[in-house]
Amino acid sequence: MTDPQWQSRTVEQQVSGMPTSDGAGVKLTRVLTQNLQRRLDPFLMLDEFRSDNPGDYIAGFPSHPHRGFETVTYMLAGRMRHRDSGNNEGLLGPGGVQWMTAGRGVIHSEMPEQEDGLMHGFQLWINLPAARKMIPAAYRDIPAAEIPLLQEADGVAVKVIAGQYRAQVGAIRQPDTEPLYLDLQLPAGGTRDIDIAAGHNAFVYVYHGSVSIAGVSVPQQRMAILGNNGDGVRLHSDDGASVLVLSGQPLREPIAQYGPFVMNTRAELEQAFADYQQGRLA
Repeated sequence: MTDPQWQSRTVEQQVSGMPTSDGAGVKLTRVLTQNLQRRLDPFLMLDEFRSDNPGDYIAGFPSHPHRGFETVTYMLAGRMRHRDSGNNEGLLGPGGVQWMTAGRGVIHSEMPEQEDGLMHGFQLWINLPAARKMIPAAYRDIPAAEIPLLQEADGVAVKVIAGQYRAQVGAIRQPDTEPLYLDLQLPAGGTRDIDIAAGHNAFVYVYHGSVSIAGVSVPQQRMAILGNNGDGVRLHSDDGASVLVLSGQPLREPIAQYGPFVMNTRAELEQAFADYQQGRLA
C-alpha cells in the first residue's frame, strides 16, 4: 500500500551519457559530468562501462593517483584487480563493490582479470568535505554476499549498497555526505517508492529497460535528475527495469578539480600535483 500523503519528486532534467575513454583506452559512458557537479553535489562523476569486446576494456586503468574524494566501483559482470600504494590488493567480481577513500592520496591500478566476456559496471565519485580531504587513504572490498539484498513479495529486488532502505541498513554508511546507493530490479508492472532525505540531491540512472517517474518516461541509459521536492521517488516500469537510485547530503563547498584531484582551491590542486610529482602524495 502506498501512503496517499506521500509525494514523489519530479524529473527536473534528463541527461544522456557521453561516450568517452579513460585509463589506457577503456571505452565507457560518462553519465555525470563536471558541469553537473554543483547541481548534484556531493556527487562528482558517474561512469558506466559495458562491453563484451575485450578491445574496449582489456588495457584497463594502469597506476594513477587520486586525492580529495571517494571512488565507488560497482561490478555487475566481469572481474577487476585492484592494487594500490597502501599495499592493498583485491579482486572485484560480479555483484561486488569497491569503496576507496583517496583522502590525502593514493596511487592505484584497476586491471581486468579476464581476456574475454562481458565487463559491466559503474564507477561513482563522491566528494569529501574540506575537513576530511587529507585523511589517510582507506580501501574496502565488499563481495556481493555482504551487500544486503531484499527480495520483496511483489517481485521487486533492492540491493542496498549504501545508506538505508526502509529498515535495512546498507553495506556502507558514510558521514558528511550520507549517500544512498540502491540498485533496484523492477518486474513488469512493478512500482516502488524510495524515501529520500529532505535537502539531499538525488538522481536515477536506468541501465536496463525504462521507468516512469511522476508521469515522465525515462529510457535506458538515461539519468533523471530529481527536483528537490517531495518525499522521495516513485518508480514504475511497465516492462521491467534495472535502476540505480542515488542521493546525498550536499557539502556546499567550493569544488576545484583537475583530473584525478578534487580539492577546494587552485592552490590545493597545485600542491597535490607537486606532492605527486615529488613522491609525497601517497
